[in-house]
Amino acid sequence: MPWVQIRINSNDKQAEKISETLEALGSVSVTFVDSQDTPVFEPLPGETRLWGNTDVIALFDAETDMQQIVAELTAQRILTPAVSHKIEQIEDKDWEREWMDNFHPMRFGERLWICPSWRPVPDESAVNVMLDPGLAFGTGTHPTTALCLTWLDGLDLNGKTVIDFGCGSGILAIAALKLGAKQAIGIDIDPQAILASRDNAERNGVADRLQLFLAKDQPQDLQADVVVANILAGPLKELAEPIITLLKPNAALGLSGILANQAQAVCEAYQSQVRLEPVAELEEWCRISGVKRA
Repeated sequence: MPWVQIRINSNDKQAEKISETLEALGSVSVTFVDSQDTPVFEPLPGETRLWGNTDVIALFDAETDMQQIVAELTAQRILTPAVSHKIEQIEDKDWEREWMDNFHPMRFGERLWICPSWRPVPDESAVNVMLDPGLAFGTGTHPTTALCLTWLDGLDLNGKTVIDFGCGSGILAIAALKLGAKQAIGIDIDPQAILASRDNAERNGVADRLQLFLAKDQPQDLQADVVVANILAGPLKELAEPIITLLKPNAALGLSGILANQAQAVCEAYQSQVRLEPVAELEEWCRISGVKRA
């Protein structure tokens, strides 16, 4: 089926309003795209994070009268002389297949592979986590997730309990279980993340060893041998004390979701109670790790 799209140059203050208007006018999808290649910051669960300069791209059926769409947008003062827009015909494609083609098995560390279900497993003898892109964050493609997976692969997790704080898709907790952890606990503020983590754990045959809690419902006495938190620098600083209390003495801590220029401030929030190791960096993002002081 052929399509036509309109691209409107906007900003983070107007993008949501433009999106709502385009949907009301019959758009089948609306996408926000960074118009100046600035870094993409990982959103909190349930949050839509927009860039400073944002292109809003709406897709319409090719039979749509785009002159009428432009007239409506102009009447609502969304399109003005100061706002540029472009209308393009889109080649008909198998969009689902094209989307699937973007995801390949990925290796992290020495043993761990993250594999989409429609691809063959590269190494049957490796530690393979089957995970498809979904609604909750975490497929291994983002540098912060990659940093955490590599760190977990380098730990001796046999017989240990691991807490995945801000579990998203459950990828880190599931990887820990497949790497030998006795038990994993996932905590998140988003109910969708809990559902996604449970589904992914079942797909990987580890659901019986994964406990999941909304943050407001987590037990007060939770502690683990390893805690990993891949969220954002702000929450990591604000939640430093609750995260540290999850660590047993000499437990390992891994933190990510942090831009390199934010690392020092996050380190300062943990260094009094955690012996920190050198910061690891990947594509402007970093991971902070260490061991809780006895």
